[in-house]
Amino acid sequence: MSEVNASMALFNGQDGAPLGALLSHHASASPAHPALIIGDRAFGFAELDARANRRARMLAASGVKPGDFVTVALANGLEFYETTFAVWKLGAIPNLVSPQLAPPEIEAIVGIVDPRLVIGIDAGRLPGRNAVPAGLPIDESLSAEAMPEVVSPHWKAMTSGGSTGRPKVILDAMPGRWNPAVAVLGQQPGDILLNPGPLYHNAPFCGMHYGLFAGSTVVEMGKFDAMRTLELIDRRGVTWVNLVPTMMHRIWRLGPEARRMHDLSSLRTVFHMAAPCPPWLKEAWIDWLGAERIFELYAGTERQGATMITGPEWLAHRGSVGRPQPGARIRILDEDGAACGPGAVGEIYFLPDAGLGTTYQYLGANARRLGNWESLGDLGWIDDEGYLYLCDRRSDMIISGGSNIYPAEVEAALDAHPDVLSSIVVGLKDEEWGERVHAIVQRAPDSKLTDDALRVFAAGRLAKYKLPKSIEFTRDALRDDAGKARRTALRAVRT
Repeated sequence: MSEVNASMALFNGQDGAPLGALLSHHASASPAHPALIIGDRAFGFAELDARANRRARMLAASGVKPGDFVTVALANGLEFYETTFAVWKLGAIPNLVSPQLAPPEIEAIVGIVDPRLVIGIDAGRLPGRNAVPAGLPIDESLSAEAMPEVVSPHWKAMTSGGSTGRPKVILDAMPGRWNPAVAVLGQQPGDILLNPGPLYHNAPFCGMHYGLFAGSTVVEMGKFDAMRTLELIDRRGVTWVNLVPTMMHRIWRLGPEARRMHDLSSLRTVFHMAAPCPPWLKEAWIDWLGAERIFELYAGTERQGATMITGPEWLAHRGSVGRPQPGARIRILDEDGAACGPGAVGEIYFLPDAGLGTTYQYLGANARRLGNWESLGDLGWIDDEGYLYLCDRRSDMIISGGSNIYPAEVEAALDAHPDVLSSIVVGLKDEEWGERVHAIVQRAPDSKLTDDALRVFAAGRLAKYKLPKSIEFTRDALRDDAGKARRTALRAVRT
């Protein structure tokens, strides 16, 4: 745990080489060492660097200059990695968005950042904008030689719908520099990383690029598949992987025989983050792989603060997401802004040691702030030893009959049923109760699970007042591969 803590403290970007030069740095030592593996094709650091140099010259021909935003709406794949490094080579700022965004969403985002170029969107969808579609081949006539070194003023600008459903951009304060000798989040030089998540989300984007910055190999899945995840860990000797609880759930549901089919002995570190993990699921993974391999991080893209916990610590503090990491302080405050004592639920606030606004700034949104302390909108409590426990987002909390109900707790109970693939719990208006607990449940394809049977199952895990008063079943996936759900939209169409 001490090594992981120390590496997090180094995440400041003040020292090191420009991000656009890091592929070349590693290529100079080991040109053929795989930087990226996609399917059966390996791309060495020298080859990936050459491709990124050519793509950078293509972007420059489209007018991209240092300090410009470039909105990137690409699926996972070679073009994505070429493009991010090409943007950094020009000293520009990659603004990452989902390629599946609806027209109003992408229009709102480009209206906020005013990018010099949009990549992955047909120009006809964005009249008046400089836009190019995905899949443009590299112009082989362009030079693959090194570009002049330029430092981007901000290394990334992620997008989020947030709890309101309105898009916002989270502009990271860290400039585009990195020390190639530094590995973070428990990664080690020479690691083989597996990416099962969409790269337009912060955790997959950071995890994979941190690895490339340090000279590791990224095995890119393209799209998550539970069985293929195990196959690739076995086949490629993967040492580090970042998952979300949705992925962990799908892998666990493969069953013991499927899990035994593959050798996971190479796997040193399993990080999970981005959403609360049901305690029963985390305990199952600890029993399967061993506590020493399981790590959990709680943090926002904003980086105001973070907590981390190891598997052995979690067994001693079941349900916790860990203690604050170096570089920031934490407070739990009630609705009046007063500090909560141990065990009392309140809103979670962080303050970086370097001060307010030193890690990020919002574009298109305002932070939730009390003085210099900022909140991501999550509720939780801290025990006597300083370990943080999450409850839910304040905006998602259901107040039914005067009682506070946290959807994440109800979802964890429902998801424990072997026929449930995923669930989303929302509060719907109710004349008698104010709000009623409504569950949207994705059943297994061949399941005949009924709402009565599911309530009986959940009654063994939840207090009576927390049980769903209404349940609807669906065959549609409720969460994406990053474990994210559009809870606000699901609630809106049912009110």
